[in-house]
Formats: sequence, structure tokens, C-alpha cells
Amino acid sequence: MAGGFGIESSKKGVEYPGKVTSYVLVTCIVAAMGGLIFGYDIGISGGVTSMAPFLIKFFPSVYHKEALDKSTNQYCKFDNFYLTMFTSSLYLAALVASFFASWVTRKLGTKGIHDAWWVDLFCRSSHQCLCSSHLDAHCGSHFVRYWRWFLHPEMAPYKHRGSLNIVFQLSITIGIFVANLVNYFTQNIKGGEGWRYSLGGAMVPAAFIFFSALCLPNTPNSMLERGDKEKARAMLRRIRGVSDKEIEAEFNDLLAASEASKLVKHPWRNLRKRHYRPHLVMAVLIPFFQQLTGINVVMFYAPVLFKTIGFGDNASLGSAVITGIVNMMSTFVSIYGTDKWGRRFLFLEGGIQMFIFQGLVAGFIGWKFGLTGQVTDLPKWYAIILVVFICVYVSAFAWSWGPLGWLVPSEIFPLEIRSAGQSIVASVNMFMTFLVAQLFLSMLCHLKFGLFIFFAFFVGIMTVYIHLFLPETKNIPIEEMSRVWREHWFWKHYVPEVTTDV
Repeated sequence: MAGGFGIESSKKGVEYPGKVTSYVLVTCIVAAMGGLIFGYDIGISGGVTSMAPFLIKFFPSVYHKEALDKSTNQYCKFDNFYLTMFTSSLYLAALVASFFASWVTRKLGTKGIHDAWWVDLFCRSSHQCLCSSHLDAHCGSHFVRYWRWFLHPEMAPYKHRGSLNIVFQLSITIGIFVANLVNYFTQNIKGGEGWRYSLGGAMVPAAFIFFSALCLPNTPNSMLERGDKEKARAMLRRIRGVSDKEIEAEFNDLLAASEASKLVKHPWRNLRKRHYRPHLVMAVLIPFFQQLTGINVVMFYAPVLFKTIGFGDNASLGSAVITGIVNMMSTFVSIYGTDKWGRRFLFLEGGIQMFIFQGLVAGFIGWKFGLTGQVTDLPKWYAIILVVFICVYVSAFAWSWGPLGWLVPSEIFPLEIRSAGQSIVASVNMFMTFLVAQLFLSMLCHLKFGLFIFFAFFVGIMTVYIHLFLPETKNIPIEEMSRVWREHWFWKHYVPEVTTDV
């Protein structure tokens, strides 16, 4: 059953020939650069909102609580609705864009997203932030980010799909690290204008993404969707690096899946069908759980968090740089291991590691700060141990739920529901990112160190969920992915051996 529905196949476990050609490698790396601006946005927000000149200009009440009012509970110094909206509002725009992405990819192809939205990428980057006196230009193009994430699983050979896909996550971590580094150096610019340079720096990845996008191709699948069979065959031959004869089996499966998918007039309605139940459940729960790991507590608000628990201005931004380095370097573990050890192993190991060290962070903060958040003396050894605990937690996320939370949903959908399924994944992810970013500082104020126990609870739940319900998708061609559901102890009751309706 190629493509996951309505096409009977006896080629169970078929292996398609192909190799990692230089063309595929360059294409995947260039496509992955879409993560730079997203990572930069994540990293820059928390650093800027901890800078005194920025707070004085836009949030004087927060500055008064943080710097002048010693009676305010340490946990509550940054609790301000409008301050969190500065960070979280970005993801509301991304949420809206995710819905439109499904229609555009079906009608124009993956490259068509670039043609339709490059103005949003380049013009709505952060040029205005560099010159503006208002908070009206904190933006990036997550529509283009969605398109580039969509491109990877269709271009990469299935045996190397995981590693090449995770290069996208690596570019996000590079963006976060660069943002933390920029914040660290711009905070001391004379005149208190460093925040402008931090926000305006988003122009650099935006420009790079725009110009690199001109070189990116459509995938064979998107060409077939628009009826370009010969171009699709030529592209498949090019990206696999083999002869026409050797790609014949894969091309025929792609063609059959494409023809069948065209019969599906309502992919969103199709997602509700029983045999797509596992795909829909994973499309919702994986991004849902990914944002409840608590990682955004560290990535969005690392400087604010470290400042809240007693670090000075330079120390808080410096600690954020350290976590940024750990985040970036740990992603290489996933690039190496996801196609070697499998998705489930990394999911489970990372979940257990995050659960343990999030509990330790909660215990350490509760020990020193208690419920009042007041502490007169913060030993250096304590600060070092706390940063180490947070770094070990970040490393676990960086090689498990960070990249795999995007990789696995990107490879499980058959062609006929792929665009709708991907939109759901991106929409749930953006909604939960917005929710956590908006509520974190308020939850920190009310739950105090218990907030980390709250996130640890969800880490435990999602680790058990992966153990029970996620089949291994390593080394499975996308056209053959339906068989992992048919062989799973639970999902086999939903996905029949041969499905005949469309």
C-alpha cells in the first residue's frame, strides 16, 4: 500500500536505491537555514526583555519591580501581561500562517510558498525594530520556516532522512546561540540602545534565507501534485543519484500515491477517517507535549530566569550563552543517532533525563528561594550546580524532543493528507508555544519553584505515551510508512491491512 491508502502493494519492506548526493546535501542544508530566523527570534526575546534600557523605555513598571522595589517576591518581578505578549505574539502570527500553508503547498508546491511570501520574510523582518520607538515589528516569517521543514522528508533518502531533517533543528539552535551572544555584547553599548541592535540583527538571517531560497527546488511529490511527471522523474533521478531504471520502482509508487491523493478533495475531512486516527493523534499530541517539556522556560526566558533566581545582568546573559552552546552542540548527537539508534530510543532516553534534572532544578530552587523568593546570599557553587542541571536538561531536549518533535510528524503522513497533517502539527506547536510563552512568567509567580515540577509531570506523561504508542519510523520509506501502524499492537485496530476508500 504505497502512500498509505487505497493502493495495494505486496512490496512489504521495499528498499529503494539511492544515496546522499551533493545536490541533496546542499539542498537540505540550505533549506535548514530557515530555522536561523526562528531560533534568533527565540533567543533574542528573553535577552532583550532583561535589559534595563529596554524595560525603562517600554515597561517601566516592570523595571521598577525588578530593580527598585525590594519587597516584590523574586518569582514575580517580571510578571507582566504586556511584557510576555512581546514574546508570545510572534507565535499567533505563525499559527495563522500554518493554516494557509496547507492550501499553498497543494496549489503551488513547496517552492511556491517562497514565491508567494518572500515579501513577508524580507520586509517584515526586523528593520523596523532597528529604528522604531514602538513594539510593532517583532516578527519573522514562520510561513517560510514551515515550507522548509516540509521540504526535508521528501528530498532525503529514507535511510538518512532523520539526520538530514535534524539539520533544520541545528540551524534553530545556532540561531538561539547567536542571539544569546548578540545580547551578551549589545547590553553594554553606550546610550542604552543595545536592544535595537539585538532586534535589528534579525535582518541578517532574513536576508540569507531570502537569497538562499532562490536556489531551492520543488520536490518530486509537489511536481507530481501539479502534473509535471517528467520533471518529477528527472528530479527524483537527480536527488537519488542513480539511473532511470533504478528509480523506476520508487517513481511508480510516488506516481500511484499522487494519483490517488488527487481523488481526495477534502484532506482535512479525510483526516477524521478511522484509518488516519494514529496520524491525527500524533499530529496533535507530539507538538502538544513538545511545548510542555518546559524548554521554552529556558530558551525564551533564560536571562530573565537566571536573573530571577539571583544572577546579575552580565551573569544571566552569560548563563544564557552557556545553555545556547549546550543546546547547539547536543543537537549533533541527534544528527548522528536518530538513523542509527532510532527515534524511540532518543525520545525515551531524553524524556527520562529531562524528568530527572527538571526535578533537581525544582529542588535546588526551592531549597534556596523557598516560597518567598528572597535570598540574601547566593553561593557561587550553588549557581554553578544550578546551571549544570539546566544544561543537562537542555542537552536531553536538544537530542530528543527538540528535533524529533518535528522529524517524526514530518514523516508519518501519506501524500493525500500530508499538507493538512503538517498544518495541524505546525498549528498545535505554534499555539502551545504562544500559550507557554504567555503564561510562563505568571505561572512562575504563582507556582514558584513548583512550576518545574509541573513541567516534569508532563515530561513523565509524554515519555510513557511514546513508550506505549509510537512505533519506530527509522529506515522506513514514506511511501511504505503505513505498515508501521498496521504492525503496532494498538494502532493495528485502526489501520486495516488494505484500505479501499479514499
